[in-house]
Amino acid sequence: MAIKRRDFLKLGGLTLVGTAASAAVENLLIKGEAKAEGYTSAPESLKGKRWAFVIDVKKCKENQSTCGFKCIEACNAYHNIPNIPDPKKEIKWIWKDNFEHAFPEESTNKYLVEKLEGIPFILLCNHCENPPCVRVCPTRATFKREDGIVMMDYHRCIGCRFCMAACPYGARSFNWYDPRKYLSKVNPLYPTRTKGVVEKCTLCYERLADGKVPACVEACPAKAIIFGDLNDPNSEVNKVLEERMAIRRKEELGTGPSVFYLID
Repeated sequence: MAIKRRDFLKLGGLTLVGTAASAAVENLLIKGEAKAEGYTSAPESLKGKRWAFVIDVKKCKENQSTCGFKCIEACNAYHNIPNIPDPKKEIKWIWKDNFEHAFPEESTNKYLVEKLEGIPFILLCNHCENPPCVRVCPTRATFKREDGIVMMDYHRCIGCRFCMAACPYGARSFNWYDPRKYLSKVNPLYPTRTKGVVEKCTLCYERLADGKVPACVEACPAKAIIFGDLNDPNSEVNKVLEERMAIRRKEELGTGPSVFYLID
C-alpha cells in the first residue's frame, strides 16, 4: 500500500524524535557512570593514591584473648552488617580465619605453617590493584576509584554474582534475605542494603571523606592494623613494610592485593 507524503513526514518526524530520545538516554547513562565512578574530595578528607592495610599478625596473636576482635565488631556496627545465623548465607566485610585457609598456597611450606599455625588472620576485601571483580561486572556496580578503593554501587547491582565468582578471596557476600530484618540496631550514618545485592568492605570511604581512618583501624586496641598510602614513601605502611617481612594472599594471581600481613 502506498504511503502518502503527509504520513511519510510524520514517520520521519517520529524517527528523529526516537533517535534524539535514544541519544539523550545514552548521555544520561554515560553521565550516570561518570557520577558513580567519580568523586569529589572535601578539604578535610584523607587523600591518597593507593590506600593499603598492613596487619601485624604477631600483635593479633598476642592480644586475641583481650581485644575480642573489636575491629570486626566496629565494622559490623558502623556498616549495618546483619547477623545472619546461617554461615552459608552470612554477610561478612571483615572476619578472622586461620593461616591454612587464608593462605592455602603456602600449605607446603612446612616452616611457615609451623610458625603461623593457630594464629588468627584478619581478612577483608584486598582492594586489588588489578581487581577481577571490576572486569566482570556487567553493570559497573563495582568499580575502582582513583585512590585504589574498590567500590560497590548497590543501586546498580543486579545480583548476578559474577563478581563473587571472580573474586579469589571470598570477600563478597550476597543478600539472600532482607538484611534489615537481622539488625538489632541501625547506624543512620550508613545506608542499609536490600535483598538481592552483593556487598563487601568499601574501606570506609565515607569516613575517609570526613578525615577519619577506617573503623577497624580506630577500634583496634592493639594497633595491629596500620592504614596508609602505599604510594607515599613516607607513609607508615611503607616504613613498616621496609623494616619487616610481609606476605599477601594469593599474590601469584597478579591481582596486586593492597592488604599486607606482617609475619616476623
